[in-house]
Amino acid sequence: MAWRKLGVLAFFSAGLLIYISHKFKISDTSAASFASFDLAPSFKFGFNLDSFNVEEFTISPGLVLGELLANSGVSYPVIDELVRVAKDQYSIRKLRAGKNCALVRRAGHGAVECFVYEPDPFSYIRYHVGDTIAVEVVKREVETCTEISSGTISSTLWAAMDESGHAYELIDMMEDALAWAVDFHHVQKNDDFRLIYEQKYVHGEPVGIGKLLGAYYRTEGKEYYSIWYESGNYSGFYDLHARPMKRAFLKAPVKYSRISSRYSNNRFHPVLKRYKGHFGTDYAAPYGTPIVAVADGIIMKVGYTGGNGNYVKIRHDDVYETQYLHMQKFAAGIKPGAHISQNHVIGYVGSTGLATGPHVCFRFWKRGKQVDHLRENLPNPEPMPSADIPDFERVKAQILPQLQNGIVTPPRPRP
Repeated sequence: MAWRKLGVLAFFSAGLLIYISHKFKISDTSAASFASFDLAPSFKFGFNLDSFNVEEFTISPGLVLGELLANSGVSYPVIDELVRVAKDQYSIRKLRAGKNCALVRRAGHGAVECFVYEPDPFSYIRYHVGDTIAVEVVKREVETCTEISSGTISSTLWAAMDESGHAYELIDMMEDALAWAVDFHHVQKNDDFRLIYEQKYVHGEPVGIGKLLGAYYRTEGKEYYSIWYESGNYSGFYDLHARPMKRAFLKAPVKYSRISSRYSNNRFHPVLKRYKGHFGTDYAAPYGTPIVAVADGIIMKVGYTGGNGNYVKIRHDDVYETQYLHMQKFAAGIKPGAHISQNHVIGYVGSTGLATGPHVCFRFWKRGKQVDHLRENLPNPEPMPSADIPDFERVKAQILPQLQNGIVTPPRPRP
């Protein structure tokens, strides 16, 4: 009986081995051959690691690609030809310190086949110096997923986003979506927020944030919603009634700041040590923080005075003008007569002129008179065309339940 069982077992074992041999095309069915069965080779930057060695490193300041290749055995005529070819594809002058790169060598004799440069997580550049001299810009496959970030304010928005484990750039996006509905300079403890956004992945690793699709914020018992919508002609954030969230004027010229001094007819000046009118709003922020134009306009003045320090003044229309004081320096291209769009960087926070610390004094004129911009009923932007409202309602029906319930659902197809 025992011998019969062993015979049956041997029969099935042989049959299994024959099946595996046929399935995976193993020519030798011996135990040794089966044990040495290999998986498919792995690749890096498109090179088979069975045939090539990849040496990865970070570009250091002062690195010259020509010297690196020459020291790695590449001849100077090949390097000169590569520089010429690269001009039309991706010039080697674009290489920057701190970026990742690699040398690809043929396995065995070690000759350099390629230099690889990674300008960003979404692509890499192959500089071939082997049998063929060529330059290739390779785009990585990017997977975009819809995700949710939510939290409760315990101290600051930064702390809440850090506690939720999400990127700080979402705060910037949330401010853009809700800035005219929520005063982010005065967030309250226990305020709630929820964001629906696109997260981009390469090889399963997060590499960046895409669009913010929807935002929700609750403060002092009030709820605010903002929905991203775009058509063929325009794009932006809208409330639940299809009204634009973005206004003709931003509330502040700097982000992540705090109001350190408000508009006042009689304020004690910290430098002059006397009471005088302070006809502007001070926003305290770290040195070098970008200062942006609060609305479209034309630059009237760019200059320096002992009191204002470095300043820029912009005319927006026949009614409104704005001025930005105490700049550390001006942004490139900022000069009288230049046309500026809303959110364009015009300078950087400093403490030039009569200032005790880094801030921008933001001044606002209405028909030639300085006013408190925080008390102004500023003009609204153009409403959404009625023809687009049905499509907006379709988008809202997709995003709103996600903001309310915190559950991402598949998109609804267009009718």
